[in-house]
Amino acid sequence: MPTPRTLAEINAKIRAQTVVVETAETFKQRAAESSIAAAFAAVDVVTTGTFEPMESSGAVLNIGHTDPPIKIRDCRLDGVPAYAGIGAVDLYLGASQPADSGPPGDNTPTKDRGGGHVIADLVAGKAVQLQATGHVTDCYPRSSLDTTISRETINQFYLFNPRNLYQNFIVGVNGGDRPLATYLGPLQPNLGNAVYANSGALSPLMNDPNLNVVGIGSRIFLGGGVGYVAWEGTQHFPLQKRLPNDTPIGPAATVALIGDAKQMQPQWVRGCYFKGYGPSLMLGIGLAIPLLNEAIACHCAVQDQDLVAPVMDFSIPRRVRPTFGLVSYAQLKSGRITLNGQKVRTAPLASIYLSRQVAAELRDWIAQGQFELTAPVAPLARDRAFLAQDTWNPQSGLRE
Repeated sequence: MPTPRTLAEINAKIRAQTVVVETAETFKQRAAESSIAAAFAAVDVVTTGTFEPMESSGAVLNIGHTDPPIKIRDCRLDGVPAYAGIGAVDLYLGASQPADSGPPGDNTPTKDRGGGHVIADLVAGKAVQLQATGHVTDCYPRSSLDTTISRETINQFYLFNPRNLYQNFIVGVNGGDRPLATYLGPLQPNLGNAVYANSGALSPLMNDPNLNVVGIGSRIFLGGGVGYVAWEGTQHFPLQKRLPNDTPIGPAATVALIGDAKQMQPQWVRGCYFKGYGPSLMLGIGLAIPLLNEAIACHCAVQDQDLVAPVMDFSIPRRVRPTFGLVSYAQLKSGRITLNGQKVRTAPLASIYLSRQVAAELRDWIAQGQFELTAPVAPLARDRAFLAQDTWNPQSGLRE
């Protein structure tokens, strides 16, 4: 049996530039052509990646104090409302916040722009208009501010994303008779198309299904810069039902991420808009998995045919929707699945092409000694149940 490695040994190899690092796809091919034991013996680190919309994201900004000082209470960045309830000149800009069509106080949303676009513009070094009104106090006598900011003219600008990197997700279809605008994009009636969100065998958390490697403090590739896992993500649900290979059959674990947006690259941070639904943020995220033992290598060898996702009918407007059963990611990536005897076209929400590039760029960082791996300071929770906000019946004492 191959000898286990330590993270310190792997990092020493990274510093010496003698580490053997492969992308997830290359490693899976190696394992399939030889054996998991042989692949583990040959490779130290596997890199994964995804590039997909992640609407539960946002940016923290500190614009610096004005003279006279202002205590911001209402703010727009290029017409997009930013939350100002966390400090005099601290702001939080949500990626999925739509832009207003007018000045502060006019809350009519525009059609195709939101917080994700403003975040992407700031990452790209562009100037953004800031319009704010203040809460006048003795400490903060200024009542308004109209200026422009950029990433170079503000103090802090970092992403803090409450929910990223879903460990698996759903496939959306539309069994109704009219088109639907959804967070997966347009779904055509009468099972006209199927959209899947996860990148499958490339996806970071699919390669660490039991969260043995990733945890709080794990260093990651985030938007072309360095980021970290800050906490479990919202809607973190590691208790999802799983296959014998430990991978979940639907939405499961998530992570909250943080990273310095001033160091990110525009090609990996892009605003996007879903017609009829709203704005979001496309992010490139990569996770490096140290092959500490053969069990970790076994999980990294999982193939698309070994991963499944549930097909959900969005024409039923309920939290719990009817399902057409499970399909494999190999079927999804083939371009067609069969539902009720009908051939249905499939398309990924994540860019498989750019997901591969994320994994490749992270591989190169590690091979060149520019990115060492970190051990988690604490594990992610593995026992979180999923609670729904249903109607409370005071007579029965139950949620309905």
